[in-house]
Amino acid sequence: MQYKFYVILLIAVFGVTFSLKAQKVGFISSDDIRKNFPEAKQADQRIQSIVEEWKRELQSIEDNIRMLEDEIKKNRLVWTDDERASNENELNELKKLQKTFAKEKFEVGGEYDKAVQMLMSKIEEKIYAATQEVAADEGFDIVFDKSVQPLPYVNFKYDLTVKVLRKLGVDTKKLEEELDAKISKDPRNNRMNQDKRHQNEGVKAEAVLILRLKMSQYLFNRLKIQKKIKKRNRFQLRNKLF
Repeated sequence: MQYKFYVILLIAVFGVTFSLKAQKVGFISSDDIRKNFPEAKQADQRIQSIVEEWKRELQSIEDNIRMLEDEIKKNRLVWTDDERASNENELNELKKLQKTFAKEKFEVGGEYDKAVQMLMSKIEEKIYAATQEVAADEGFDIVFDKSVQPLPYVNFKYDLTVKVLRKLGVDTKKLEEELDAKISKDPRNNRMNQDKRHQNEGVKAEAVLILRLKMSQYLFNRLKIQKKIKKRNRFQLRNKLF
C-alpha cells in the first residue's frame, strides 16, 4: 500500500510539473504601460495637479499655525487672559482643520482614491482588455504584472509590455529597440539561439545524408538494370549466332 501511495504521489507531482511546463507564461509592466500611454499620462497629470492644489492649501494652514504660534509666544505676557485664550482656541481650531483636511484628502477611500478611481478606471479597463487580446493572439495562458508582483527573474523574450502598448495605438519603435537589446543580452537566449542553429545544421546534415543515400540507391539500381540489359543482349546475340 505504501509503495502504491508513493507511485500515486510521484504521478501527481510530475503531472503538475508537466502541466506547468505546458503552459505559456508571459508578463507585463503596467507601470511602463501607464508611463508610455498618452491617456494614462494625461490622467496622471490631472491627478498630480489636484494633489498639488491640496498641498498648497495644507501649506497655507501650516503657515497660519506657525504665525499664530509665534504671535502667542511673543505676546503671552502682554495679552489679557481673554486675548490669550481666544488666540489659543484659534490655534487649536487651525490644527484640527489641518488634520481633518489631510484625512479627508489622503486617507484610504478619501478624495485622492476617488479621484484616481474616476480618472484611471477607464484607462485600466483599456490596458486590461489590450493585455487579454495580446495574450490570446500570442497564445499565452498566464500573464503576470511585475509592477504588482515582483519577479526574481524574467526572460524579456516573454515581455508583452511593448505589444500591449502597440495594441493601445502607441508608437513603440524605440521601445522595441530597447526590448531587443534586453533580449540579446540574456545569455539564455544566446544559448537557445545556438542550440536552434545547431539543430537546424543537424537537420540540414541529415537531409544531405538522406539525399546521398537515395542517390547511391538510385545509382545502384541503375547499375543493376544496366547489367540485366547487357546480360539479356548477350543472350539474344548468342541465340542469333547459334
